[in-house]
Formats: sequence, C-alpha cells, structure tokens
Amino acid sequence: MIESTLLVTLILFGCLFLYLALGLPLAFVLGGVGMIGCLILWGPSGFMIASSQGFAAMGKFTLISIPLFILMAMLLERSGVAEDLYAMMHNWLGPLGGGLAIGTVIICTIFAAMSGISGAATVSMGIIAMPQMLKRNYEKKIVMGSISAGGALGILIPPSVIFILYGTLTGVSIGGLFMGGILPGLVLSILFITYIAIRCWRNPRLGPPLPVEERANWQEKVSSLRAVGLPMIIIVLVLGGIYFGVCTPSEAAALGVLGAVISAAVYRKLNWELIKESVFRTARLSGMIIWILIGAYCFTAIYQASGAGELLTRLMMQIPGGRYAILATMQLTFFVLGCILDPAGIIMICTPAFLPIVQALGFDPLWFGVLFCVNMEMAYLTPPFGFNLFYMKAIAPEGTTMSEIYQSIMPFVVLQAIGLIIVILIPDLALWIPGRMIK
Repeated sequence: MIESTLLVTLILFGCLFLYLALGLPLAFVLGGVGMIGCLILWGPSGFMIASSQGFAAMGKFTLISIPLFILMAMLLERSGVAEDLYAMMHNWLGPLGGGLAIGTVIICTIFAAMSGISGAATVSMGIIAMPQMLKRNYEKKIVMGSISAGGALGILIPPSVIFILYGTLTGVSIGGLFMGGILPGLVLSILFITYIAIRCWRNPRLGPPLPVEERANWQEKVSSLRAVGLPMIIIVLVLGGIYFGVCTPSEAAALGVLGAVISAAVYRKLNWELIKESVFRTARLSGMIIWILIGAYCFTAIYQASGAGELLTRLMMQIPGGRYAILATMQLTFFVLGCILDPAGIIMICTPAFLPIVQALGFDPLWFGVLFCVNMEMAYLTPPFGFNLFYMKAIAPEGTTMSEIYQSIMPFVVLQAIGLIIVILIPDLALWIPGRMIK
C-alpha cells in the first residue's frame, strides 16, 4: 500500500514539475494533472469530482477581494499619490546621507499598506525616484536594491493578495493574516532602512546628501506633509475596518477602491482612460490568479484522494532534529521553489502538502502563513525568475545588465532571511495584533 502511494506521489509531482519545466502555464498544469489523475482513479466520474472542487472554490466570497485590491493598486499607481509622497521624502530626508533611498523604502512601505501587490510600488518608485537619485550621484546598486526590496513589501504588509489565497485554501482568517503581516513587514522595512543608513554613513559617496541650495526650508517641509493625508485615510479605512471588526476583507477592499478613486480625483488624474486601463489590467491579473486557483483545487482532489498527503506527512515527520528542523526544511523548500515559480503557484502546490504537517507539529497556521509570505518576498528578488528583477530591468537606465541587478538585491535578500529568522524566533510579531482583533 505504501509503495503504491509513494509511486502515485512521485508520478503526481514528477508530472507537475516536468510540465512546468517545459514552460506550460501553471493553471493548466495543475488542472491537467489533477483531471487526468481523477480520470485514471475514478473513470469518467472523476471529471465530476474535479469540476465540483473548482466550482466550490469559485463560491468563496473572500475571492471578491482579489480583483478589488488589485484594482485599488492599479488606480493608486497612476493617481499621483506616489509623486507627492516622494516630494515629501525629498524635502525631509534629502539632507541625510542615503536619505532619498531611505525615503524610497518608506514610500514603498506606505504603498504596500494601500495595495495588495508588489509591482505597483516597484514600478512607481522606479519611474519617479530612480532618475532623481541617479541624478544626485547615488550608487546605482543602492538605488535599484532599495526600490526592488521596498516594492517586495507589497506582498507582506496588508492588504496582500498572497494572504487572501493562503486564507482561502487553508481556512485561516484572512483578516487575521492581514494583521499578522503588519509587524513583520515593519521589521523588514526597518532592516532595509538601517542597512542603507549604515552603508551611506560609512561611505557617503554611495548616497550623498542634497547640496545645501537644494534643501527645502521649514515651510516647504511642513507644507509637503499633506501628501500623507490621503494614503493614511485609505490605510485606516482598509486595515482599521478589518481590525475593529467593522467590515470583512472583501468590504474593506471595496472601501479601498473608493479611496483610490477619490485620490485620483483629488489629483485630477481621474478620467475614462485611467479607469479603462486599470480595469483591463485588473481583469488580466485576476483572471490568471483565479484560473491557477481552479487548477489547484483539481490537483488537490487527486492529491488527497490518492493518499499522497498522508504519506508526505509521515515522511516529513521523520526528519531528524525535531519540529524546528522540519519547519526549516519547509522554509528551504519555499526558498528554492521561489527561485523558479510564482508565489501563487507555490501556495497551490505546497499548502495541501504542508498544512497537515504544520498542524501535526502544533504550529499556528496563521504564523506559518506569515512565514510563507516573508519567504515569498525573497522569491520576488531571487534570480532567475524574481518578478521585481524583471520590473527593474524594464525601468533601469539603458545599459543596465541583469548581473548588476542581481548584485544590487543580494544584501536585501540576506536581510529578508534575517527577518524570516526573527519572525521564527519571535512568533508574537505575527500573532500579537491578530490576538487583539475585534472579531
């Protein structure tokens, strides 16, 4: 019995990674392997089993929040908020060594709390902040690293589409996951800022302060603070509503879209072209995520029915070194997969396998979900397929090589690994705020 289950497990995952290596779309690989497996096990009735799994997935109300948070990010990206935030940071932090890079990380942190995806902050700050920093003789690697790493905070600091997918698959409270990502996200942001400050203090040529004649006076500094008004309102609407139990994540997403529309109107950027482009980009990205989710449920049907889940749980539990050695093995698996797969795909593949193990070991699934998202931040930066690397290549100055981009992000990947270890050692960073939410 064990031998046959092991064979089925090897065939399932072997086919999965073979077809992914051939370059086939993840949604169709997951769905195709799942459907064929159900057909082999149960005959034609297997199609009904697999399709019912996908239908059940689409009936989850929480999925409404995915297109809404993506739409919010698309609207904010073009609303003019980022330009004003950068001008404020330029006035306040420009006189400090590395101040513009530090300000960029802070803006990315704020942007992360207003959108559910990484690309919005990366692209916006790459277009706005990169030319300004390079013009003022900042080292290119510091510039590209700070933008790429700051942008990656978008999948950890809530609202996060990755948290929504994890919560949908596991049944963990999405609102709790959102709250759990706040402190770890701030820890990572502080690590990035501290690194930039120390490096530029030791070598001022990496991020020279603004010349005296370019520095803002106090009146200009105080006046520029109004740039944080709209972002703070949006953050309070979304996260405050969830924390105090006023609204569900889906309802908070709708409020966030309303806030993004108002922001675009205030900045006089709201027009038909902006709405049309944002809606079409949202539809493309949301459609991709939903199809991956449908495929994942089909794959999960055959994975659970074949006994592969139980076998993998038994094998993982035999890893020597205790439960933290098993946890480290899972985190290493996430890291390796993050180099070659989309984070959404990793959730779909690994969650059915790892969640029973997490529960058997006595770990909190919410805490594990936060660890997963910290790990996926590294996935956005690690070669060869880190998304932010390709965003950066598209907006970097002409002549920038991928080798330079890789070198720029390596210190920040190390900082992300340190942040992951900190959250493992101090679980309350992820659990303290969710434990105090108003249910």
